Amino acid sequence: MHTELHLQAVKGRSPRIRASGGIAVRQTGVDTLHMISSAATPLGGDLIEIHVEVGPGAYLNLHSVAAAMALPGPHEPRSELRWHITVADGARLVIDPQPTIVAAHAVHHSETAIDVAESGSIRVAERVQIGRSREDLGRWSGRVRVDVGGTPAVRHQLGIGRQDHDQLGAPSILLSEFRYPDDRPDAVHPSAVGARLGLAAGGSLTTVLAGTLNDAEQWAGDLVG
Repeated sequence: MHTELHLQAVKGRSPRIRASGGIAVRQTGVDTLHMISSAATPLGGDLIEIHVEVGPGAYLNLHSVAAAMALPGPHEPRSELRWHITVADGARLVIDPQPTIVAAHAVHHSETAIDVAESGSIRVAERVQIGRSREDLGRWSGRVRVDVGGTPAVRHQLGIGRQDHDQLGAPSILLSEFRYPDDRPDAVHPSAVGARLGLAAGGSLTTVLAGTLNDAEQWAGDLVG
């Protein structure tokens, strides 16, 4: 299945929504949208593309109603999610969906491309959990590309799952957040696998690896503030 969303925020108007495939979008506030699964997606072989454009001076908050479940297809284990995000001058965007849970034998890849103006503001959070209860055979990989004012700011790639870590030490939860602007200094969590790294372009990238979602949220909160 190919699912495609086009979301556009224009100052002084309600957000514009075009959706096809397995995800619907509902406006739940003046500048707030929630994504809702209308079919079982992502399954192996599925592609989800989400285009988000926030125009000059506009605000948009994007969330999801429930966690997404990545499942293997009958012939293909891999599914893919692609974000295409543009934030204009004076615009503000928050993307903070519920976790993606990668079920046993599923392989899920996330690709995020962000172009933000120097006077724009953005926060993008991603939460990934490998496996449902007592499952540990899923795999996830993610790549983030961020340009600020046309200048490269982030080129980052991570993967978690059984083929990326040994079985005993493998984290099952990843929490990642990109924020711009953010001029705070680097911070490393004193007791967890997590850090907030400042970027030359003026933003920050926070990454936490954990065994439970509650721990990841708590440790990320310590770093993000």
